[in-house]
Amino acid sequence: MLSNRRSQSSLITGFTILELIFHAAVRSIRKSHGNALVGLMINIAQTLILVLVFYMMFLVIGSMNRGIRGDFLLYVMTGIFLFMCHVKAMSAVVQSEGPTSPMMKHAPMNTIVAIGAAALGELYIQILSMTVVLFLYHAIWQPLEVFDPLGTLLMMLLSWFSGVAIGMIFLALKPWAPSLVPLLSQIYSRANMVASGKMFVANSLPGFMLPYFDWNPLFHTIDQARGFAFLNYTPHYTSVIYPVVISVAALVIGLMGEFYTRKHASLSWGAK
Repeated sequence: MLSNRRSQSSLITGFTILELIFHAAVRSIRKSHGNALVGLMINIAQTLILVLVFYMMFLVIGSMNRGIRGDFLLYVMTGIFLFMCHVKAMSAVVQSEGPTSPMMKHAPMNTIVAIGAAALGELYIQILSMTVVLFLYHAIWQPLEVFDPLGTLLMMLLSWFSGVAIGMIFLALKPWAPSLVPLLSQIYSRANMVASGKMFVANSLPGFMLPYFDWNPLFHTIDQARGFAFLNYTPHYTSVIYPVVISVAALVIGLMGEFYTRKHASLSWGAK
């Protein structure tokens, strides 16, 4: 059927897309649980549990001296927050709706809007969870002191961005290998439990071990975040430029792959 569509200016089109991303992000947040507040509380509880588990683990093994003088719980939280933000953003992008989803039948919905909504929704949840946990720590445990809060927050945003970029590569491959890609994304998430470096600092590693970790952009962002969070720690073996370059390259490759996949996607791919 023929339809008449009014031509809109670029500004109006931009605001329309932003509004669509906002509503899609709200929908992606509410997908995890029927009650949005309960869904947020679950994520906050996951973050708290992970912080407590790593704190108790360091306490039991007696590894409280890790080369940074300062608040030990802040040291743990800088690693946990960035790790959660990176991994959750990657998972959200991988699980976002693809070109064959029924949602794509509703114009002007498209895969880029779905990806942006999933990524922004996860960023909102992670920042809210971080804010609640830090407030509880500041109010109940002891006053919180961060040397450079803005720099630390920027490293968290960079961790989120790198997670989105890597998730884009998995998402582009997902229609071609629907059973393999979820497994690979899970392996990547589990490997980052160690490869992210959240349990140690780069300055304390012997030289022969650095190549096992410095390929990972999350390793750089966590180490740099601790350099911003603590006055007496200066990262020597990590940089901010490396995760930015890797993330931009991964994002470009992922977008190219997603565009190619979208052009060749078919509902019959999953037919038995």
